Amino acid sequence: MSEQTQGRSPAARRSAVIVGAGMAGVQTAVALRERGFTGSVTLIGAEPHQPYDRPPLSKAVLLGKAEGSAFDVDFEALDVELRLGLEVTGVHPSRHELDTVDGPVPYDVLVIATGAEPIQLPGAQGVPGVHLLRTLDDAERLRPVLARQHDIVVVGAGWIGAEFATAAREAGCAVTVVEAADRPLAGVLPEEVAAPMAAWYADSGAVLRTHARVERVEHGEVVLDDGSRLLAGAVVVGIGARPATAWLAGSGIELGDRREIVADDHLRTSAPDVYAVGDCASFPSGRYGERLLVHHWDNALQGPRTVAANIVGETSAAYDPVPYFWSEQFGRFVQYAGHHASAAALVWRGDPAGPSWSVCWLREGRLVAVLAVGRPRDLAQGKRLIEAGTPMDSGLLSDPALPLKGATA
Repeated sequence: MSEQTQGRSPAARRSAVIVGAGMAGVQTAVALRERGFTGSVTLIGAEPHQPYDRPPLSKAVLLGKAEGSAFDVDFEALDVELRLGLEVTGVHPSRHELDTVDGPVPYDVLVIATGAEPIQLPGAQGVPGVHLLRTLDDAERLRPVLARQHDIVVVGAGWIGAEFATAAREAGCAVTVVEAADRPLAGVLPEEVAAPMAAWYADSGAVLRTHARVERVEHGEVVLDDGSRLLAGAVVVGIGARPATAWLAGSGIELGDRREIVADDHLRTSAPDVYAVGDCASFPSGRYGERLLVHHWDNALQGPRTVAANIVGETSAAYDPVPYFWSEQFGRFVQYAGHHASAAALVWRGDPAGPSWSVCWLREGRLVAVLAVGRPRDLAQGKRLIEAGTPMDSGLLSDPALPLKGATA
């Protein structure tokens, strides 16, 4: 990882340019001003809309309970220039310049916050009735689909698939969710933890079909690889997302094997005066001993503080958060904190067939992750215990009546 340009003091950095106007980009602009950055700040967004928050798209905006989710930020008062509807096509770190469809944009310091983009269903691009749910425009296109109560096929039983299926059932649509794996959230949660969640679909009136791969999408139907056909007034694809970094080709900025920007523990990239934050970047975690790529809202909220501190020349601690996210699905509030990949033991708290329960993961007797369903206190206490590295008593931990903080060794 190369160092940032030598001889450029923070005071000499007259212009900060942020590419990406989602949560990570907006919070970087806010954090720069809060930390006293006095140079110009330009926030570039590819979408023409006022910068907005994404979580409400699969909930209030989709169901017509809110018209939008614009951030409550006074960019004019912060003296932040918004350049919206502007596509950035490349970057030249050697000359500190961006390529855009409107011409070159110079910078003294650059922050890349372009987030992630949804993975397309092969062969379905451009097919009428096939939708993604990532942007405000996506949500606005889907809102009348729900209002007309179409039969809907959701491809993918991950977080976004479950959230959309929840909204579609609330709107009165008939919903079938097809998942290539043997369970929902495969690849995200262990089988024994994800398996109980399959019952949530049936409880809500949705149909979940596992071991089901989409062969093709035809007009009004989804054809599976076993030859079966599903009626589909609309198809919503939720099979994952990947970092939006294609525009960095040829820039020399190091990318990882997941196409993400490889940042260091202060979110600096391999290029001088270039930082990366949010869904588009991975960072080394000392806590977990591996590089993390976190596609969640809280990471986009926390990372900008580290970036801003470095830009203004403050000595900041290494960026090593406890990852956190939440999901509202099928009448349940699901929260997760930590990273369980290296855990050696799993402890249940409560009955997974019931309305509320938790799972704790331990490594060397310490909590490394917690999943809480309808138990927000477990999540809050568990996150603090993970941060502190507190030794736990697994016997006490398994008692759901005992607060997590009371299960320490």
